[in-house]
Amino acid sequence: MTKPAASLPDFPEPEPLDGHGPARVITLCNQKGGVGKTTTAINLGAALAEYGRRVLIVDFDPQGAASVALGVTAKDDQPTVYDALMSQSVSLTDIIQPTSLARLDVAPANIDLSAAEVQLVGEVARETTLARMLRPALDVYDVVLIDCQPSLGLLTVNALTAAHGVIIPLETEYFALRGVALLVETIAKVADRLNPRLKIDGILATMVDTRTLHSREVLERVHEAFGQQVFATVIARTVKFPDSSVAAEPILTFAPDHPGAQSYRRLARELIARGDAA
Repeated sequence: MTKPAASLPDFPEPEPLDGHGPARVITLCNQKGGVGKTTTAINLGAALAEYGRRVLIVDFDPQGAASVALGVTAKDDQPTVYDALMSQSVSLTDIIQPTSLARLDVAPANIDLSAAEVQLVGEVARETTLARMLRPALDVYDVVLIDCQPSLGLLTVNALTAAHGVIIPLETEYFALRGVALLVETIAKVADRLNPRLKIDGILATMVDTRTLHSREVLERVHEAFGQQVFATVIARTVKFPDSSVAAEPILTFAPDHPGAQSYRRLARELIARGDAA
């Protein structure tokens, strides 16, 4: 049986930083949709910002969910990630927008980004385009979180090539577990051929409902398969996450005392304690 939440280890509150940068780049990736990638990106980012870290969330999904969930809408007359990725005249600093939270910024995306997947095919060094785009952020931020679309296409390969680490949000559901092996294989190929520094920072169990036998069994199987790569922190299923997205703010400000908010604060502390964030 998995441990009840009350018996899980806690992690110390991180020390304040003397300065900012260089940033650790973390990609949130899973080819299956609806597993909590965007929810994790915005709430982990908000928690890290609460702990004094400067955080940039790069919305790398043409649906633009992370941008909308943070109250930032990519308007037609404003440059987005697509423009910074594909145009030499637009830089990352041109597109970054602040959010309502101190120390948390976002590089917004919209449906235009879907065209980049096709256009990048003919580019030289196409897999490293995002890494080049992110260079201006590395000395300014402590953590860069890349929220990927649910696929293993060229945009996701770019995100993996640009990253130091990967967080894999994994819904505690059988078919979600089956797809992780393919994702881990893709990460290994990118590390071998394009980005030797890349490693899996951790697998995050999301949408956990310990009241159901199925959820508990899948969580046990995840621990059996991946061992220490699984975060001790788990994210329980709650309606507060979609509610906070509708309100266009992280759960940490929408319902700061809710267990979901506390879980993402705990995840931020665990990530820092592991040495996978500043």
